[in-house]
Amino acid sequence: MILMLIITAYPLYFTIIASLSEPYDVAKGNVKLWPVGFTLQSYKQVFAYKQIWVGYLNTVYYTIFGTIFSLCLTIPAAYTLSKKFLPGRGILTMIILFTMYFSGGLVPTYLLIRNLGLINTRYVLILTGGFSVYNMIITRVYFSNSIPEDIYESARIDGASDFRQFFSIALPLAVPVIAVITLYYAVSNWNAYFSALLYITRRELEPLQLVLRRVLIMNELALSEAVLQDTLQPGQLMDSVRRAYAAYTMKYATVFIASLPLLILYPFIQKYFVKGIMIGSLKG
Repeated sequence: MILMLIITAYPLYFTIIASLSEPYDVAKGNVKLWPVGFTLQSYKQVFAYKQIWVGYLNTVYYTIFGTIFSLCLTIPAAYTLSKKFLPGRGILTMIILFTMYFSGGLVPTYLLIRNLGLINTRYVLILTGGFSVYNMIITRVYFSNSIPEDIYESARIDGASDFRQFFSIALPLAVPVIAVITLYYAVSNWNAYFSALLYITRRELEPLQLVLRRVLIMNELALSEAVLQDTLQPGQLMDSVRRAYAAYTMKYATVFIASLPLLILYPFIQKYFVKGIMIGSLKG
């Protein structure tokens, strides 16, 4: 267990100490167990780029509303499919599972999004990531195995409607799985990269991941541009070299910056997460 802890925790620890070290030492592999030449220069360079704050606000927006939208789709679908008396339950489940393994393809999906007029809108990332079959299956298993059907039968005898059973019984008893699914969706929306790369070209709508990617690319290309331009003065060449080396530490700084909000969020839902990962396990 100690070995597994080291294997799991060291990459995160190295990300932190590398982001606080001198770029030259990081590039040469001198950073192992503690920061070498402590400096906050990488963070200063990242936050000096004003678009970072725009990306942060956009990502917060996409994460909050995307997660809420996903939960509104996933939880009712999982609750409905957990009912054994639902007509066509097996067929509906197979249709949904089919989309988990087969899709229309990248080009048809892009054409569909374009024809719907969603390119370069705030809704495109929310709608395209709105439903996860895997998360729906986890939630459905919880509704089926963790909430006794006798409770619903008692509620029906007392005159409770299907909506009353869902809001008054199912949701309060499903807090653990809802917390887990919320974390899954929040992480997915926070790290949304590929969809944003495809559907968003306006900088004022870019999420944090695209902004950080641009910052890294600009610094990594600094040295190659300097080599190709013979007209640069020695001072300009040294500045380009420093920017190129700074890209090494900026990689780790951007990873830590992008991960920090989720690291802060996780302890608050950890107890629900531990319960939720046991969904579907053997009980005796």
